[in-house]
Amino acid sequence: MRHILIIGAGKSTGVLVDYLLKKEEKEQFHITLADKSVEAAQALVDGNDNAKAMELDIFNAKARTQIIKTADIIISMLPARFHIEVARDCVKLGKSMVTASYVSPEMQELDGPAKEKKLVLMNEIGVDPGIDHMSAKQVIDRIQNKGGKMILFESFTGGLVAPEDDNNLWNYKFTWNPRNVVVAGQGGAAKFIQENKYKYIPYHRLFRRTEFLDVDGYGRFEAYANRNSLQYREIYGLDDIATLYRGTMRRVGYSKAWNMFVQLGMTDDSYVLDNSENMTYREFVNSFLPYSPTDSVELKMRHELKIDQDDIMWEKLMELDLFNNQKTIGIKDASPAMALQKILEDSWTLQKGEKDMIVMYHKFGYELDGEKKQIDSTMVCLGDGDRQTAMAKTVGLPVAMAALAILNGTIKTYGVQIPISKEVYEPILSELQEYGIRFRESETPYLGYNALNR
Repeated sequence: MRHILIIGAGKSTGVLVDYLLKKEEKEQFHITLADKSVEAAQALVDGNDNAKAMELDIFNAKARTQIIKTADIIISMLPARFHIEVARDCVKLGKSMVTASYVSPEMQELDGPAKEKKLVLMNEIGVDPGIDHMSAKQVIDRIQNKGGKMILFESFTGGLVAPEDDNNLWNYKFTWNPRNVVVAGQGGAAKFIQENKYKYIPYHRLFRRTEFLDVDGYGRFEAYANRNSLQYREIYGLDDIATLYRGTMRRVGYSKAWNMFVQLGMTDDSYVLDNSENMTYREFVNSFLPYSPTDSVELKMRHELKIDQDDIMWEKLMELDLFNNQKTIGIKDASPAMALQKILEDSWTLQKGEKDMIVMYHKFGYELDGEKKQIDSTMVCLGDGDRQTAMAKTVGLPVAMAALAILNGTIKTYGVQIPISKEVYEPILSELQEYGIRFRESETPYLGYNALNR
């Protein structure tokens, strides 16, 4: 009987476990789910004879090594910063591993040792990164195999609230880690290339440089640029491409409203607010506004942001209860970003029974036989409830499928990798369709960015 070890009972682990439990009788394996909370792990495997829960402190090296030693493959569903300790143990003990997180420099250093031991360390096999890699490479490879030359690639992904539960003025709720939303775009200018021209968008302009995308059946979205699109030139084999741009999708109007927080400095994570633990929401807002002995906080904010009282932007701010003088931040030594996150979680947390949605949009521009063409590819995945969220499905399912493929030896490429080879992406994308995760393609006239060429 083979042994799959899953470390971490987080938000996507339930879907992963459910998938594997449906396969365990045919595939002949048993599962151990380890987490610092044995209760959380037990809740996900309860009632199955071939699955057990156990407590594991990931910082206990002896316990961690001992449990990894017993497994045939390890799936790490831990926070990204903890994968490397598990990966080092896996290489030392001769075990393959799967994670959904980005390849870190430390993880990449394990490539040589993993290849020597004929191990697979699969990373970036969730949704973004993950399904975006696989779906993009599938079309790019198809175009290039026909002799086509890629001239444009754009890719956008958004984690959003499902239409039936989209009931606030921001058309947004947290469907994953709220912190990543609050600090999105920080740490350097967004960098991409359009028509062979390098482009940069500094953080303070990021949310005012958006483009529109229309998805059949779901309406219009907007997208702002991710931090560094150019790293995908080498990854996808697009070194000489004229246009390469990756971004994050939101509903139209979100970015303009979010920019208010950016301009005031409320998303800053580089310093600590004094007495943040006892600071009220109103005091937090006021701390970013000029002093006035007479004007109210509301009036100062409208003046600072040049918002009329009947502007929808003002309604969006009021909806968040920003000016409440009773609610407190309640976090010691909080940065502005941490305080803002606390306020937003009051309004943007998905309530029990509310559903989320993943939207993905790719544009492929290419030249074939002297003619410029374009393929647009879209994917929409809707959540089914509290455990079967769209985010959990699009992360947990490809992780589980990759782990089973490695266990069965159908992935034969060794070392540290991401899912951009045909042996990985073809079977996984095919199987994902059985779970409603499918891409719809349409051929459109190539537009590019140069109006003279249209």
